[in-house]
Amino acid sequence: MTLLHKTDLKYNYSWIEIEPDNPRVTGLLPETTLLNRRDGYEVLAFINNFSFVNNWKKKEFGLKAERLIQKHLPENIRSHAHVKKWLIDNWRKFD
Repeated sequence: MTLLHKTDLKYNYSWIEIEPDNPRVTGLLPETTLLNRRDGYEVLAFINNFSFVNNWKKKEFGLKAERLIQKHLPENIRSHAHVKKWLIDNWRKFD
């Protein structure tokens, strides 16, 4: 299920240690949970979960998702469900 690792991410994040079984790290959160795009553990878990669901095998897809979240995702889109929908709807608009 792990496509990307902490060292793969290209943007700067806060990396505050939390328990490894915390839902923020495992990615097993309700779809209404808000994504903190400045927290590395949350972004990493979100991307890896999204990658697993979409059966991505190439890191470049995960890195593109990271870039879209960090550079193009509107600030008002915050829930996991809405971020996923935005990524799907806008994937082809960005290289």
